[in-house]
Amino acid sequence: MLDQTRAEVIRARIADVPVGTWVKCAGCGAGLYGPRLREHAATCPECGHHFPLSAAERIDLLADPGTFTEHDADLAALDPLGFTDSKPYPERVAAAVRKTGRQDAARWGVARISGLPAVLSVLDFGFLGGSMGSVVGEKVSRAAEHALRTRTPLVVCSASGGARMQEGIFSLMQMAKTAASLRRLSDAGVPYVSVLCDPVYGGVSASFASLGDVIIAERGARAGFAGPTVIEQTIRQKLPAGFQTAEFLVDNGHIDAVVARTELRRAIGRVLRWHAADGAPEPGEQAEPACGVAAGAWETVRLARDPGRPHLGEYIAAVFDDFIELRGDRAREDDPSIVGGLALLDGAPVVVVGHRKGRGTTEGVARNFGMPHPSGYRKAARLMRYAERFGMPLVTFIDTPGAFPGIRAEQENQSGAIADNLALLAGLGTAVVSIVVGEGGSGGALALGVGDRLLMLSNTIYSVISPEGCASILFRDSGRAPEAAAALRLTARELRECGIADRIVPEPPGGAHLDHPGTARAVKDALRQELAELRQIPVRVLLDCRYRRLRAAGRFAEGSTDISERH
Repeated sequence: MLDQTRAEVIRARIADVPVGTWVKCAGCGAGLYGPRLREHAATCPECGHHFPLSAAERIDLLADPGTFTEHDADLAALDPLGFTDSKPYPERVAAAVRKTGRQDAARWGVARISGLPAVLSVLDFGFLGGSMGSVVGEKVSRAAEHALRTRTPLVVCSASGGARMQEGIFSLMQMAKTAASLRRLSDAGVPYVSVLCDPVYGGVSASFASLGDVIIAERGARAGFAGPTVIEQTIRQKLPAGFQTAEFLVDNGHIDAVVARTELRRAIGRVLRWHAADGAPEPGEQAEPACGVAAGAWETVRLARDPGRPHLGEYIAAVFDDFIELRGDRAREDDPSIVGGLALLDGAPVVVVGHRKGRGTTEGVARNFGMPHPSGYRKAARLMRYAERFGMPLVTFIDTPGAFPGIRAEQENQSGAIADNLALLAGLGTAVVSIVVGEGGSGGALALGVGDRLLMLSNTIYSVISPEGCASILFRDSGRAPEAAAALRLTARELRECGIADRIVPEPPGGAHLDHPGTARAVKDALRQELAELRQIPVRVLLDCRYRRLRAAGRFAEGSTDISERH
């Protein structure tokens, strides 16, 4: 009876202990006293395991006390697609707002780090997995633009599962939008430090997180283009221990250093101090640039994927007068899923780059069904720079299910390769016309799709994710892919209506697969017209307009927090 009474007293006292006073370490299993854990920057004093931090905690960790001033805290998400999976998107956002007390997953402002001025932007994984929708993209771009105007170093801390699928193509376009902002920062010689926290995947990894002049990862942080579950399901292999961790990234040359959280402020401060010693002039404001009847969604998906559609080799032969193929990425290999070289269109020189799916199983396997490896994107980048160096227009053909996920892709830094192409195209000093001739799948398509004009054949698609992938993740049922296709609004007609596509190129009756010569004639006529117009525009004006085009991507609201009234 006495033992029972003592047990009850002990249980009662345990029940009185506030939640969070004691936590169990996921790394070593040790019981940790909450206040002591906070003193160690939420890292286990026994094994060094890094616990998650909120955006507010990370700002407190990095910014000198009392120096952080937040900007644009009231930016709030819209519901551009009216998207519903197991619950409406506005309900998901409202729940995240209640949970975090913030309007979205990103914060930005000005601060001092180790005594030096910085523009600081931080993502919060606790808000819908840190996913990047219009608000996150806008805040990162505004932070970069403020850094540019004031010539203040930019520090961005990323923690994200990737794109926010409920915002569809608008989410995908944030990759190009942020890359464009950071390209301008790079061109102006303003330093950018990217900090990878745990985890960083998808659209964030393949855009601004991979574009830092210096890239630092917290110890144990996981980062990559595709998540480990997606990779294992795709390649049917067990991934090796330590795959996609910060240590993996530094071993494979993707990042500059792995730093313990307790040393992070000092590490960033060293970078900032080095840049501050270069005798740069006092900060000054920079002026704003000036700038001068379709099938249903699922049927369009089927037509876009039809194996009988013309492939890149057939377009090259039918559209251009001559073509000299250039091969190789100058680093590892010649990826056959990307084809490019020098061509003549009505006697005028252009550089052509595109995805090549192949015809039939044998060629399809040899070309990886148009899904590039990182070497393919680096090969494309080499050709893009070729066009810029000689002042020739660039024409890109888009037809890919997406970038290929796999162990090798992560070892060779797929995210960095795509992000580099986005930034390169955003500021490429020559005219760029892109045309979607089949599937436009995620960042793998966007890596060839940033430019001055986006054309789409009438039975093609362009999306943040495949309908099957979207349905599996958000509806928990891949069989609802037709429903997801309609919700994503991925057809040429819908993308033209929302301002993403500039022109729809009509296909012959029944689809491109039934009339290759007729399709090629339509493509040639469209390219003639677009290039004739772009050739008359000075490069400076092209670049200004291209940047404004990218900056206009996305839908968001300032002020009101009731998303249900805004879509």
